[in-house]
Amino acid sequence: MNICVYCGSSSGKNRNIPEQAQKFGRLMAEKGHNLVYGGSSLGIMGVIADSVMLHGGEVIGVIPENLFSKEVAHTGITRLITVKDMHQRKSHMAELADAFVAFPGGFGTMEELFEIITWNQIGLLKKPVTIMNIDGFYDNLIRMIDHAATSGFIKEKNRDILQVAETLEQCLQFCER
Repeated sequence: MNICVYCGSSSGKNRNIPEQAQKFGRLMAEKGHNLVYGGSSLGIMGVIADSVMLHGGEVIGVIPENLFSKEVAHTGITRLITVKDMHQRKSHMAELADAFVAFPGGFGTMEELFEIITWNQIGLLKKPVTIMNIDGFYDNLIRMIDHAATSGFIKEKNRDILQVAETLEQCLQFCER
């Protein structure tokens, strides 16, 4: 299975997040899953890619030309694909992936997460989408999504597209469904 992980190109301030990314990469590799991600060697992106590679898994990075040097493209992975722009990056990652996970990250991570939820909602694909809620990182976002649902802006069946994992093992279980 190819699991696309959306995550930060920085490591953030919570030291547990990179530790969890490293553990998740190991778990993925041990279960025979491959990583699809944004192709950077920096931050959480680099941590998870390095961990999957270290533990014998395969890693496919997809990076736009204009971010190749800015995000310091990871040349030590199984396969690095360079694309024209962010639209091609997201589309190509979606094609390669069987499931999607959002680890903590910033605007880019959240934008990718919401786009893939929307693609599921409108029927462009039907693949599991999970938030990895490390130390409550996404609690406020989850509350906002639930508020939008109870306010009638998100249908219950569409709210159910997004799963929330509190442990790495639960996250992998959601992906494997």
